[in-house]
Amino acid sequence: MKIEIDDLSRPAIQALLNEHLQSMYELSPPESVHALDLEKLRQPEITFWSAWDGSLLLGCGALKELNPKHGELKSMRTPNGLRRRGAGRAILAHVIEVAKSRSYECLSLETGTIDAFKPAQRLYESFGFVYCGPFGDYAEDPNSVFMTLRM
Repeated sequence: MKIEIDDLSRPAIQALLNEHLQSMYELSPPESVHALDLEKLRQPEITFWSAWDGSLLLGCGALKELNPKHGELKSMRTPNGLRRRGAGRAILAHVIEVAKSRSYECLSLETGTIDAFKPAQRLYESFGFVYCGPFGDYAEDPNSVFMTLRM
């Protein structure tokens, strides 16, 4: 598996991000969807990675700098048909290492509350993320779970 910085130009990554956005809108009310579209993922404070096995896209993830000491995990996704192969775990480990190399003190994330989000929550817990309150520009939301990892 090769994890690389991605410029979001390839059709495969655009299709995966479209799948991600569609899924988020199917699972959560619109006001509770915090997934980013292509334009927002191209902001300078965001670094985006994709994971590949040759020409097969295995997943993606992004790191948004909230401030010089705090990052946010964004756009973690593996294709529906390629789950449980370790790509999500590998991308998360990679993003955590980059956050550490940037001297972030913590890495936070927002995810959903329904059962469909439980596997992601378990993955984050396995890396040491703990539940917390809203951070950054987020507000309390019954459809959101917030987690953070102290570096």
